[in-house]
Amino acid sequence: MTRSVLLTLGRLPKGLDIARSFASLGWRVIVADPFGSHLMGVSRSVAKSYQIPPPATQSEAYLAALERIIIEESINLVVPVSEDVMFVSELPKFMRKPVPVFAMPAGMIQTVHDKFDFIEMAAGFGLKVPESASFSTELAQKIAGKGPFIVKPRHSCAGNGVQIFAKGAAIKAEKTDVIQQLVQGAEQSTCSIAIDGTIVGTAIYRATMVSGTVACAFERVETPKIDEWVNRFVAATHWNGFISFDFIVDFEGIPHAIECNPRTTSGLHFFVTEDIAPVILGEKSTISFRKERELMQFWSCVQETQDSFGNWPRFRSNLKQLWNTKDVTFASHDPWPMISMPWTARGIIAAARREKVPFGIAATRDLAWTHPLSNTRSD
Repeated sequence: MTRSVLLTLGRLPKGLDIARSFASLGWRVIVADPFGSHLMGVSRSVAKSYQIPPPATQSEAYLAALERIIIEESINLVVPVSEDVMFVSELPKFMRKPVPVFAMPAGMIQTVHDKFDFIEMAAGFGLKVPESASFSTELAQKIAGKGPFIVKPRHSCAGNGVQIFAKGAAIKAEKTDVIQQLVQGAEQSTCSIAIDGTIVGTAIYRATMVSGTVACAFERVETPKIDEWVNRFVAATHWNGFISFDFIVDFEGIPHAIECNPRTTSGLHFFVTEDIAPVILGEKSTISFRKERELMQFWSCVQETQDSFGNWPRFRSNLKQLWNTKDVTFASHDPWPMISMPWTARGIIAAARREKVPFGIAATRDLAWTHPLSNTRSD
């Protein structure tokens, strides 16, 4: 009997990797997304797509729609793709007859997504993090007086709302914001798959081209101290599912985790696509890396290269990268997602232009999570 998996977002390239992996195992892949047109909707790996309510504004209707799909399509497993995990992790408490969700329970997801609670948790495990404090506390004033500092919302994604201030500057923040020491150094990010507190694989990477605050081209690197940090956190939390971190590696080579994303990131593209589903299903205990150390999201890089025209050193660098780097989406057996992306993502592109925000922010606004759900049903 054919098994079916539900992926709860269809607009992002990392979800396409997951879909292709499950399809290669013979699974039937169903996709749900608030957008009627999306990247994965034209993929040969996807059997069917559903348009559902946006969770940020209609969370209960969103969960109810997922429940209907799960029942109608006889879904065996639910796999969140990105920020949708904040809502999808509530499914087991919402459904009458839950199905497995490849994610931690909602409470833990919400804790590590909280920029302040995560820092406190990691520090409690003895892991290196920047000094941080809630707004309107004495410690916040001390952090601001010691050196450059960052102000960020407790709940945000894609770098939305992050501000950098010089030492001693007046703190301009909302009451719920986090004040954090600005660690000087190189930024690196991770994407891991964990099963019951054990890391199966971690991709560590750095941005080589950025659109707004989101990387659109990236290079895989090796930083053993980051591997060690991630392994310790995953073991301490008994993590199960995707988990990702942003780090600053200081000038002494010490990594400081600045925030946690309890989901996939672009680092997922560095894993061999065919290995992803078997690892999620527990059929493999290791995952391999692709041979490419540099990858890009082609259309975003095209836009960034166009925008750099006139800044000749930057333009030449971007153009060279665009020419020499492999796209994360294109596959000869499944070419349409990459070819048709300007059309399937037209809603996001239009919103980004209209609101004058980066594509990454426009792509996740309807997924923004700010507080726990009520877990009540209307029926």
